[in-house]
Amino acid sequence: MATLSTTTKTLADWAKEMDPDGNVAVVAELLSQTNEILMDCQFREGNLVTGEQATVRTGLPDVYYRALNEPIAPSKSTSVQITEACSMLEARSEVDVKLANLGGNREASRAQEARAFIEAMNQEQASTLFYGNPSTDPKKHLGLAPRYSDLSAGNAANILDAGGSGSDNQSIYLVVWGENTVYCPFPQGSKAGLDQKDLGEMTTFDTAGKRMQVFAEMYNWDSGLMVKDWRYVVRIANIDVSDLKARTGTQAIAAATNILDLMDDAITQIPNINMGKSCFYLNRGTMSGLRKMAKDTASSVLANQAGLDQFGLPHRWTDFNGVPLRLCDALLKTESRVT
Repeated sequence: MATLSTTTKTLADWAKEMDPDGNVAVVAELLSQTNEILMDCQFREGNLVTGEQATVRTGLPDVYYRALNEPIAPSKSTSVQITEACSMLEARSEVDVKLANLGGNREASRAQEARAFIEAMNQEQASTLFYGNPSTDPKKHLGLAPRYSDLSAGNAANILDAGGSGSDNQSIYLVVWGENTVYCPFPQGSKAGLDQKDLGEMTTFDTAGKRMQVFAEMYNWDSGLMVKDWRYVVRIANIDVSDLKARTGTQAIAAATNILDLMDDAITQIPNINMGKSCFYLNRGTMSGLRKMAKDTASSVLANQAGLDQFGLPHRWTDFNGVPLRLCDALLKTESRVT
């Protein structure tokens, strides 16, 4: 018996996406995510064909007080160059021409399939921005989590420990996007963001050399992450999922590690919050925990931010001390403890 293809659409796949009247069904996108970081990250053309090279000041020159007729020693500043490579995210869609033409809804059917590919590209790009790690997958660029993953590293001041242990932790990131802080380069001479190309009708071959006519599309997204100044990212790590849900233990309102206080600390840690576009990134569990904390404290910082409704409860929380809160489903709730 022939095995159904897992990489190209079959007649069974086509039937599942058609209404009884023969029109293309409106698919409930149960696998879609919200990753608002993709709306905020700033894309800049790199100065390399493979990515971006940036120069960072690492030391200031020595300066002296002097007396008359007293010479001083010359001094100089120091700097280093850092290079970030871009990764190449790609996907291809091929649909049998005969299959696509069934029912006379070719363009609608192809558009529906394209939406699925675009969603998959968005999810992968968002996940890589946080968790990409060339040491485990050399084809990916380096994300935020591995950059801020060691409490004894040089950037440890910007990793705030929320006290969680085990492997059921989650994180909040504060990022200030800007040309001198954090941005996403794309290779020199290429395009920013997702590039979708309709390749039209073409001939495809199987391993035995047999041919078939297909409608083909290709999706490309070449991008990297440049943290030009590490001081403009703060990670609140080790947020215990169960503690936050119950508002107990490490996430009790009175605890020194509760995320309301740590978010204040994160803003304070940024040298200049107006240096670029600043945003907090958190997943749904963390967002829910923040809102519940706000209800637990009658006149909390939240109430002062957004005001109270007729029930004495906060309105929908959209920012913290003026910094927007962004939802990112790509952020995991199964992180190991950062030590």
